[in-house]
Amino acid sequence: MTGDTPMRVDHVGIAVESIEEAEPVLRAFGVEKLTDERTTEFRWAYYRLGNGSRLELIEPADTGENGDGDGDGSDESFLTDFLDRHGPGLHHVTLEVADLDRAIERVEAAGLRVVDRADESDWREAFVSPANPTGTLFQLMEYREGFAENRDTGAELFVSGRALAEEEGQR
Repeated sequence: MTGDTPMRVDHVGIAVESIEEAEPVLRAFGVEKLTDERTTEFRWAYYRLGNGSRLELIEPADTGENGDGDGDGSDESFLTDFLDRHGPGLHHVTLEVADLDRAIERVEAAGLRVVDRADESDWREAFVSPANPTGTLFQLMEYREGFAENRDTGAELFVSGRALAEEEGQR
């Protein structure tokens, strides 16, 4: 099929009001916390479960109205909107792809709609609308060199010890 590119489940993102309150649930499954990061809109933490499976908890940033840092929780973002509508739970499934452009071509050829894209220094991503028969928001992620190293977790972030894009380049 034109547009084929290797893909694998990278992680499942779970929206929560508080990482601190939700983390004990994941700890009960024996997870290991890999990283905890923050943007102006949200905070996320990755957890390894077993050999290569990962879960992600994401919570809204508590920066206050208009990002003023007053901590009143009044900021609106995609995540606060999601939690208001659906409550805590599955937010997205992230699929690591070896070639984001080919993956987008493939999903669009199947009639799915890409609703957002970003090109960061060490990764590229696109989001596939949850307005599909699964009702799931899919994040397509292509990791670039340096992603794992910039998070102090090294190869632990990847099922086989390296990104799919690296594996594809080795073939």
